[in-house]
This record gives sequence, C-alpha cells and structure tokens, in this order.
Amino acid sequence: MTIINPVERHLFFEGILMKYGYDFRQYAEASLDRRLVNLMIKYRTQTLLDVLKLIMDDPEQFRAVLGLLTINTTEFFRDPSFFRTLRESVLPLLQTYPKINIWSAGCSTGEEVVSLAILLKEEGLDKRATIYATDVSPQALKTAKEGIYENSCIAHFNRNYALAGGTRSPSEYYSAEYGLVRFSPSLFSNVVFSEHNLVTDSVFIEAHLILCRNVLIYFTRELQDRVFTLFSRSLVHKGVLGIGSKESIRFSRAAPFFSTLHHEDRFYQFNARAEIGPGSFLGAVQ
Repeated sequence: MTIINPVERHLFFEGILMKYGYDFRQYAEASLDRRLVNLMIKYRTQTLLDVLKLIMDDPEQFRAVLGLLTINTTEFFRDPSFFRTLRESVLPLLQTYPKINIWSAGCSTGEEVVSLAILLKEEGLDKRATIYATDVSPQALKTAKEGIYENSCIAHFNRNYALAGGTRSPSEYYSAEYGLVRFSPSLFSNVVFSEHNLVTDSVFIEAHLILCRNVLIYFTRELQDRVFTLFSRSLVHKGVLGIGSKESIRFSRAAPFFSTLHHEDRFYQFNARAEIGPGSFLGAVQ
C-alpha cells in the first residue's frame, strides 16, 4: 500500500498554489491522499515531486492533474427527493422575485445544471432565472458546456427524473445517436459557466439560491467555515442554500444566520438580519 509522504504532499500543493493559484491545503487529507496515490499510479512514479516537476512548466499537464485531484462524482437529479423538495417547497419562495440568480457551486460536469434547468423550465421560471455554474476544473466545465454524455446515463436520468416529479416525457430534453446523448441547447440559454475556486475566490453575484452538494465533505472544518461565510455574503435576505445529504451547517459559525427549511434534504434559509455580535465572521472573507 502506497503511503503519501507528508513533506512531499506539502511541497506538491505549495508548488501548485505558487504556480497556478489553486489551493488544496485545506482539503481533507484522507480524501486527497487517495487521489494522490491514483496520480502516482497513473504517472508510474514513487514520488509526488516527479509529478510536480512535470506540471511546473506544462499547463496542459497541470490541467490533466487538476482533473484527477478534483471530485466529479455526480448524476442527473441526484437524490431525487432533493429536487422534488426544490420543486415543491423552495422554488415557490423564489417566484416573487422578478429576476432570480442561482449559483450552482462545484457544478462538475453539468448534470446538476441540466437537472436544474429542466426543473426551472417546467415550473415556468426559466425566462427570469440565470444559473451561474462554476467549478474549479476547466475540464469538467468543458463537458458541462457541451451537454454531451455517454448513452449509459439515460437510464439513471429517466428514473431519477420521474422520482423528482418530472411532468413531461424525459426524451423531450435530449437526442441520442452514436452512443452519445446531447441535451437540448435551449436548456443552456440562461446558464453562465465560469471557473471559480471556493477556496480562494470571493463573492461575484447576489444569489437567491445556492446549490453546493457533496463538495464540502472533502474540506476541513476550517475551510467549510470559509465557504459557508462566502455563501452567507452571496445570498440575499431569505435566500436559500442547498447542500449534500451528508453535509451539515450545524457546527459552522454560519449556523446562527440560517434557519432550516427542510432537514432531510438539507435546505436552509439565510437571515441577513440576524443579530451579529462583536468579531462576526461575516466580514472576514475578501
């Protein structure tokens, strides 16, 4: 079993930060080490420093390594009950706004974005909603923008769409040929894709809804606090945050500023007018 040398790990991520500006230093070590082992196997080396040398002067190689370091596990309408609750309990709260900004943070290869766009269309909100889909991985964003996936995904799509309360025939949203599935370009007409690093980047929109699912579980507690602070500063008063089923805001310093909308599906509503004591963390993120 390969054991990651902590000194090499430190040098590896310090080098990436200095050269490319990506900060992995506060990701959970256990999860990172599994990815680092896979990285060493791929490059057939016994030391991370060999990989570091390779990527220092080769941005293309770095992008390939970045894709291996980031988590892109997702699927259409993942956890269908989450999307059913979003449809039935959350979107009605947003219908009063003339314009709705939605941030899909850590959108990966775009399955969640497609799911969200379909839901907005069926609820009649697509014309006044903008989805800001961000991820740290350029490779993942490229796939998300194209909206093309392997044909094997369709069985999951059809099943999850129905369980999430879909109101149409799922085949209306895609065409299939040559073993691939292309989702309708109209679904992406109000989607803005861009790179955004939750570890280092700052507020860029005023959001009514933020979805960040199954990303925070890979962060340390300190980094989770940083991200929840970022979300707090991004949400409008009474805006809604949705996170993964294994994630919780409960022990975060941001917790006093949120009330629970739906515990099981992890929806929380932000209260910008909550009492803020001395030394509040809300102004800490730049």
